[in-house]
Amino acid sequence: MIQPQQKACVGLYERYLAVRIRRHEGELPDHVALIITERDLLERGAYDTLLDFFEWALEYATRVTVYVSVLDRAAVPTLRRELESLETPQPAAVRGPEDSHRADEPIRIGIGLGGKHEFTSAVQTLAERVEAGDLEAEAIDDETVESHLVFPDEPDLVIKTGAERLSDFMIWQSVYSELYFTDVNWRDFRKRDFLRAVREFCNRTRRFGS
Repeated sequence: MIQPQQKACVGLYERYLAVRIRRHEGELPDHVALIITERDLLERGAYDTLLDFFEWALEYATRVTVYVSVLDRAAVPTLRRELESLETPQPAAVRGPEDSHRADEPIRIGIGLGGKHEFTSAVQTLAERVEAGDLEAEAIDDETVESHLVFPDEPDLVIKTGAERLSDFMIWQSVYSELYFTDVNWRDFRKRDFLRAVREFCNRTRRFGS
């Protein structure tokens, strides 16, 4: 159990990090993404931490994307019910492996919707449009592809808890994202860990592939 003095120290450190971030002259992440796993959501208090994360992220960003990596596809319906029932601070869109319609809400949650599958579905739709005569093949560019993705926006900052592995997360959208890996597991993830990720983002020089 955390003692009052320890809580005060943690709160002071979080305020220190927040001040350092606000005083930084560089840009803040406008779109923050998080990668967790279905096992993370089985941990006690996992959904409370997720709601907290939305609050933390929206203090700095206007968009938040969470990708839940799923090993057991049978778990998707249960996870979806739980995630759709959350009282999120901003409107949320939850998408699963069978969904193809865009998620435009401030909070987007993907459950087992891998980047390869998302990109393949977009290509198939484009091919069908070309075959139907609705689209010229020569007219297909980056923006056209992105407009057919479920999660169309590129995250500025991607946070992965627990291990240095991205899984199958937004392989098109995250190509120029800043990646932040932390050894902290989701069950132990706190605001100070999020603020460290934002501070690291602010201290980096973004190159966008150059």
